[in-house]
Amino acid sequence: MLAGECPAAFYERWTAPALCSFLWEKNNPPPRLADGSRRADRTAMNRFRKEILFLCDALIFAASVAFFLLVYSHFDYAEVGAAGDIGGHVALLYLSTVFFQLLFKTYDSLWRYAESQEYLSLLAAALCGFAAYEVIARASRMGAMSFVLLLGIACAWVLGMLTVRFLYRGYRTRILRRDRSSLVPVAILGAGEAGAQLVSELRQNPASRYRAECFFDDDRSKRGKMLHGVPVRGTLDEAVEKMSAVGLTNAIFAIPSMPDAQRSAVLRGLSEVGIHVMTLPGTLELIGKTASVSQLREVQIEDLLGRDEVTLDPVPVEALLRGRTVLVTGGGGSIGSELCRQIAKYFPQKLVIFDIYENNAYDIQQELKFQYGADLDLAVEIGSIRDRERLMRLMERYRPEVVFHAAAHKHVPLMESCPQEAIRNNVFGTLNLVRAADAYGVQKFIQISTDKAVNPTNVMGASKRLCEMIVQSMAQCSNTTFAAVRFGNVLGSNGSVIPLFKRQIAAGGPVTVTDARIIRYFMTIPEAASLVLEAGAMANQNELFVLNMGKPVKILDLAENLIRLSGFEPYVDIDIVETGLRPGEKLYEELLIAGNNTEKTANDKIYVEHQPLVTPAELEVKLEVLRAALETENADRIRAALHRVVPTFREPDEINAAQGDTVEIPAQETASAKV
Repeated sequence: MLAGECPAAFYERWTAPALCSFLWEKNNPPPRLADGSRRADRTAMNRFRKEILFLCDALIFAASVAFFLLVYSHFDYAEVGAAGDIGGHVALLYLSTVFFQLLFKTYDSLWRYAESQEYLSLLAAALCGFAAYEVIARASRMGAMSFVLLLGIACAWVLGMLTVRFLYRGYRTRILRRDRSSLVPVAILGAGEAGAQLVSELRQNPASRYRAECFFDDDRSKRGKMLHGVPVRGTLDEAVEKMSAVGLTNAIFAIPSMPDAQRSAVLRGLSEVGIHVMTLPGTLELIGKTASVSQLREVQIEDLLGRDEVTLDPVPVEALLRGRTVLVTGGGGSIGSELCRQIAKYFPQKLVIFDIYENNAYDIQQELKFQYGADLDLAVEIGSIRDRERLMRLMERYRPEVVFHAAAHKHVPLMESCPQEAIRNNVFGTLNLVRAADAYGVQKFIQISTDKAVNPTNVMGASKRLCEMIVQSMAQCSNTTFAAVRFGNVLGSNGSVIPLFKRQIAAGGPVTVTDARIIRYFMTIPEAASLVLEAGAMANQNELFVLNMGKPVKILDLAENLIRLSGFEPYVDIDIVETGLRPGEKLYEELLIAGNNTEKTANDKIYVEHQPLVTPAELEVKLEVLRAALETENADRIRAALHRVVPTFREPDEINAAQGDTVEIPAQETASAKV
């Protein structure tokens, strides 16, 4: 020791660093300091971490034996036994205990992360070792060793091992705190299991950039309590006020089990006042996992929708797909590619992707090949659903048992200017595919529709309403089970508003909305695909499945929230401007045709809409009207023909004019209690 240096300071300066450096986690890169530099590399020490710890324990044992033998030398030595016997007893005690330590893998633990389980394992190994010593000593007639001596050595050894590990952990905690003084203070929203795990990880993971400052939790019994040394300041409702009072601008949401609607309200409230929020995945994503720093992610726009996600029942879906040949048209698109991803999980006999865009088809092909390799029999075909003969050859070659029809033109303004393309592709393309499926004995055919088919105000929506009529008409004269699935806008899909907003924000704005009043139903791409699969499993004949999507979202609110999530302030950093409604655009969308009866299914998020059926003869009359209009290549005549064959098709100005400053969706029939 240096002159005037106290023993504690000496330990901290020399002994502790030397020991703890060797115990550093194997192959863990040293964390960066505030100036960006790294501490000295400890790779060589890491390599011998277990050996060093083993040696430390051996030295502690030797010291314990020496100490108690020295103490016993002042007493009647006969109580201890003959000198020659002591060495055998001590060796047996050590070896038996070490054996159980190796068996319990106590030397494999990362003690800087150690919790009660690791310490209990160490104690259990010691107890088992002592028990084994007693059994072997008595069975071999080694003679009896003084119980007091044995107990003293054992207790001293165990306490020594625990002390070394506690000191190491305390030293590591101090080092981490000292080296990472620039950590960002955060509030943890949720003082439950996930929050507790997260705080522990934030403290001990060198990759963490955050320091837990306080908790907020709606369990009032936790108020004022400490969790891992972090205080619980109040409820979630009090978070904004109390965080502002202490200057906290960052939070981590750690309540994975909270319903999505409540979760959305909390996240929106925080983001609106400028608090940056990270979040953990939901309950389903955390099954079999613990909350960790690596799982933290930025709050995404879907977190703010305020609607519980649709959960998929895998049993009927597996019965539908496993061992079957499945065809997905438009398989390279947003919905089609996600369908392919989810279908592949159920290991169909063969998955056939059909798309006119070779680049999209190639991307999903490579993704699935990389993920499944030879375990998935995958075929990719390029072609158009307009080509009837191509579809017939496709059906003859692969003989699919299940068809998901996602191929369609869906861009509303473009289809307004090119109505003939919407009719040829969406209507007659679907007709070609439906007839091919019927001709080659497809078991189930699922048509993907849209909320724009309900009381349509544009060509795209009217064409999709005709597609619904086609599949429902064909169901009356075919052995194939036909069904359609109708849902709202899909976040992040090609042509959706979110990618546009993100590009505009990245460019510095402004963000454009067509009308500040406009509202839409939204869902995620995985949800949409899950709905389609669930519908396929439920379908018996002629159903039109509709998702209960909760409350519609105001597009203006969506734009404001996305700007905040991007780290900007709406109307300050990024402006929002109105550009006027686009051709064919309606202020609101509907999921049900008003007045039609609906009934719930086994999934309380999905119900069936019952409509008056269009007979094959009636359908053929409608199609002839459209064919005649197509021959003219006149957009006005095609539009007029659509009005004739789709009675609910109305002009957007007629619908939008009835709305005031606040958009109100006309009353719709609610689902009955039938199952």
